[in-house]
Amino acid sequence: MHLAYPAVLSALLFCTGLYGVLARRNAILVLMSVELMLNAVNLNLVAFDVWLSRAAEETLHSGQALTLFTIAIAAAEIGIGLAIVLAVHRNRGTADIDRLRDTAEGHGPDGTDNDIAATGTAAEKAEATA
Repeated sequence: MHLAYPAVLSALLFCTGLYGVLARRNAILVLMSVELMLNAVNLNLVAFDVWLSRAAEETLHSGQALTLFTIAIAAAEIGIGLAIVLAVHRNRGTADIDRLRDTAEGHGPDGTDNDIAATGTAAEKAEATA
């Protein structure tokens, strides 16, 4: 088999994962897209390892060893990532990345700034009591 076939498949998988990371708003789908990108890298590592080992007649297979490390790191990443997403979903009720970013910046659900609204109501309370 030529090296071009797995390389083209890997490029297509990576581009699909990159599109998923950039276009999706759901955090779980973004994590799945990151996993797709990591699997594309793993496919490239194994394909180039086989191609280079045929040319050099070596038996070390360092690309396959790196792939095993990448799979282990990806498993840990998805476990921690899913735990964080589930905890945020329980607290906030959504896994939408844009809503989480707006909440972290202090914007309310209607687009107003919570800090300004809070200081405005405090000022109104001070005037009402004076």
